[in-house]
Amino acid sequence: MRAVIAEDSVLLRVGLIKVLEMGGFQVAAEAGDAEGLLAAVAEHRPELALIDVRMPPGFTDEGVRAAMEIRRRWPGTPVVLLSQYVEERYAADLLSANTSGVGYLLKQRVADVAEFVAAVRRVADGGTALDPQVVAQLLLRRDSDPLARLTPREREVLGLMAEGRSNAGIAQALVVSESAVAKHINNIFAKLDLPVVDADHRRVLAVLRFIGASRA
Repeated sequence: MRAVIAEDSVLLRVGLIKVLEMGGFQVAAEAGDAEGLLAAVAEHRPELALIDVRMPPGFTDEGVRAAMEIRRRWPGTPVVLLSQYVEERYAADLLSANTSGVGYLLKQRVADVAEFVAAVRRVADGGTALDPQVVAQLLLRRDSDPLARLTPREREVLGLMAEGRSNAGIAQALVVSESAVAKHINNIFAKLDLPVVDADHRRVLAVLRFIGASRA
């Protein structure tokens, strides 16, 4: 599985390359800015783009804009944004354009190689991965209806769904049965007034509602 990395810090870039290679990825190219990233994606058409949020020249949201441009030019390309700090609006920006194959992780997650690789691979396989700290911050500020209808346990389940975890992963994290998780998820769907469609799509809609990225 080919990957492209965009990170202006040479030291971190080298570390990311090693971590991805340990996880079974082949790093096809690396870049230090958004322009180099777009050129690398155009040339290699990778199965994953790992992108720093802040890059030269402005060190603001160059990575986010590049990620959205990648999704526009090459739809379906999985992208993971890396950030030094929790800035959940960037996750919302990316998810508002597409709901699969996207991730937003804090750079500190790289230290836990197994967890980081699992999150990145989940995105490469078409899933989502939101950093737990991003989810925690969103939980603190999302207190308006319909999310206010959820019980504390349902909010926990929805937060873990937002991280991209499966029912089995949620059950393991909360030390409950998978049937209990399924029941909580069905309650969440009902309380958020989500349409009766396939389960995977409803999960995406629930997460979008959670992060406030839905345009509905």
